[in-house]
Amino acid sequence: MTRAARALPSVDWLLPRLRICRYLSLASFFALALLLLVWNLGYAAVPRSLLWAVLAFQLLPLLLLAPGIIGGHPRTHSWACFVVNLYFIQGVLAAFDPSKRVFGWLEILLSLTLFTSALLYTRWCAQYQRIGRVDENSEG
Repeated sequence: MTRAARALPSVDWLLPRLRICRYLSLASFFALALLLLVWNLGYAAVPRSLLWAVLAFQLLPLLLLAPGIIGGHPRTHSWACFVVNLYFIQGVLAAFDPSKRVFGWLEILLSLTLFTSALLYTRWCAQYQRIGRVDENSEG
């Protein structure tokens, strides 16, 4: 027995949610990158000889995702859901260290916000695209 297809939400319901999730994912993406940059340049006890290597290692995944996140591509947002788990883990580990507690909790908050908003953006983009295909099929 096959399942019946769920009814798609209306475009009026989807568009504001897509816009909010897009802005929220952009804001949390750039805030996470800025947090990592400020922390490593100002507060982390990283030797100067290793500073650029540490920055490159931490920011490279975000830099690879940046064009797609800025462009609003749903596939990049779905990949961001996988990549941001690394930052969540780093934040949890930092939250247990009393000297890094604030950084850890900020990283946890930003990574969870990015994960949730990117996930919802991906889901609602897929529904929006399905609505477009349904409309094309019904007209033709």
